[in-house]
Amino acid sequence: MIDGILPALRIADPAKFGRVAVLLGGTSSEREVSLDSGRNVLEALRSRGVAAVAVDGIPALVEALIAQRFDRVFNVLHGQHGGGEDGVVQGLMEALGVPYTGAGVLGAALTMDKIRTKQVWISLGLPTPHYLRLCRGDDVQAAARGLGLPVIVKPSCEGSSVGVSRVFDETDLEGAVALAARYPGELLMEQLIRGDELTVGILGEIALPSIRIVPRGEWYDYNAKYIAEDTQYLCPGLDGQAEREIRQLSLAAFRAAGASGWGRVDVMRDHASGRFYLLEINTAPGMTSHSLVPKAARQLGIDFEELCWRILEQTVPGGQG
Repeated sequence: MIDGILPALRIADPAKFGRVAVLLGGTSSEREVSLDSGRNVLEALRSRGVAAVAVDGIPALVEALIAQRFDRVFNVLHGQHGGGEDGVVQGLMEALGVPYTGAGVLGAALTMDKIRTKQVWISLGLPTPHYLRLCRGDDVQAAARGLGLPVIVKPSCEGSSVGVSRVFDETDLEGAVALAARYPGELLMEQLIRGDELTVGILGEIALPSIRIVPRGEWYDYNAKYIAEDTQYLCPGLDGQAEREIRQLSLAAFRAAGASGWGRVDVMRDHASGRFYLLEINTAPGMTSHSLVPKAARQLGIDFEELCWRILEQTVPGGQG
């Protein structure tokens, strides 16, 4: 749904959630962001009386779940390889029968891989920038000429703008590839869309109002996302038919990739044509002071504490999403 009408809260008594593990930190490249997100979620849940405890990383979670110390998990562990967005943690919790927030095994694993997410979107006719998969030793100059400069070079399986470069000149290609290659997995070269950067949060079956991101610098990099205080966030980012279209597209892209529960879909809108292009999906988005899903929820009158409560409600039978 895109009308922004959220269902009433189903649970009033925090005791019904039992003991909640807030999964944070880990060993991925996004550890610091996850720690920040987790601290905020922990504080929000506790402020509403939920018996929530921080658990740092997958080994600690395994130990706690085997000992049956928790009834459910609020997953705010970002990234892969020690993060909680690649399907590994989801498989663990499925095997142990422990309810958890966010996407299931398929949705988490697929959306962590930008290349394979694009393949699904393309197969369904959903718009995404043209791209090439880069293997070690490939001719990156030929690849860039095939796509046409400018391009984006990035790891296929990282988030938070980690390892991402914008390339306008062939002389900068080798450095961009070297940066992206520091991270595990395949590399992705993608057509750079000149236009507005937007994002749409998903909460259950609702696409939240879009946010248009206006960084002080040339683009929305790691610094603009998590450190700078002068990035502007316009919500809703669009109006009228364009707003309806981006929310419909984002919800369709989210479902197509097998995602569920809650998350965020990142989109570019081309200045010249006005067309939307899907970039990626985050299945455990940031919950920091700079994060976007909380900003969009506030547009509907949902404060951070209620947002965390609604996400946790999804782990209870009959929950949203």
